[in-house]
Amino acid sequence: MSEPTKPLDAKLLPWIGRTTTATDIVTSAMLDGFLALLDHEIPPTGASGLAPQGIHWLCATPRLRARDIGADGHPYLGLLLPPIDLPRRMWAGSAIEFLRPMRRGDAIERRSTIRSITPKTGSAGPLVFVEVDHSFLADGEIALQERHTIVYRSPPDMSRRTGREARCEAELTEAPAMSRTIRPDPVLLFRYSALTFNSHRIHYDHPYATEIEGYPGLVVHGPLIATLLLDLAASHYGANALKTFSFRGLAPTFADEPLSLQGYPRAGGLHLRAVSGDGRVVVTAEGGL
Repeated sequence: MSEPTKPLDAKLLPWIGRTTTATDIVTSAMLDGFLALLDHEIPPTGASGLAPQGIHWLCATPRLRARDIGADGHPYLGLLLPPIDLPRRMWAGSAIEFLRPMRRGDAIERRSTIRSITPKTGSAGPLVFVEVDHSFLADGEIALQERHTIVYRSPPDMSRRTGREARCEAELTEAPAMSRTIRPDPVLLFRYSALTFNSHRIHYDHPYATEIEGYPGLVVHGPLIATLLLDLAASHYGANALKTFSFRGLAPTFADEPLSLQGYPRAGGLHLRAVSGDGRVVVTAEGGL
């Protein structure tokens, strides 16, 4: 649970409303790499095709110079995101509206606007939540809109950190209508980092993740788990069936540990969750049909 604290630092106010634009193309290499990551068949060269939902996280990602990357592998604060005086940041969740599928060959434009910056206090100390609105245009058409929430926090207390804390989620008595258990290994994490140009070291540098950040192992990317949940939904309802999708990261999960992906149909959509091998609900999601 977190509560609002002091007013927003004046130096951060000019960041609200700041917009950046980036462009890309859904190339065969991008689409085939994404399909390979999901363990799907790759269509013959030259075949047209729709991209699975979740590919937008590969599109128009920041391509900063090496000199602009900090010790944690993230871009320095103050370049793309506001200079918040808390060194740890993570992807807290996203809410997405899918308007049309992306296709091989689409020219992509991503417009990103910082919507809000909100200081709060949590059980582990000060937090700052930054909401960024992304609009993805494909060949000039709006393909999807996403509200992305990032949380900044203090360094972990290494004397108390287990890396396995989780917020309580209601137990479900029903059996999932769809499920799949995987064991995300370092190869999967590396391939997703490469596809998304994500150089955050907690996903591939085991000594850094354990000795500096205090985790028990390499951390599985939040959007990778969300992508796997989207893929689970597609296996049941068909490709690009969801009209909306939102997810929240509740706790980290780690490489080489079992991860249960579960789906529960609801009126007009479905509830999804990812459960770690020790029973923690680490991600929850809602999909609208």
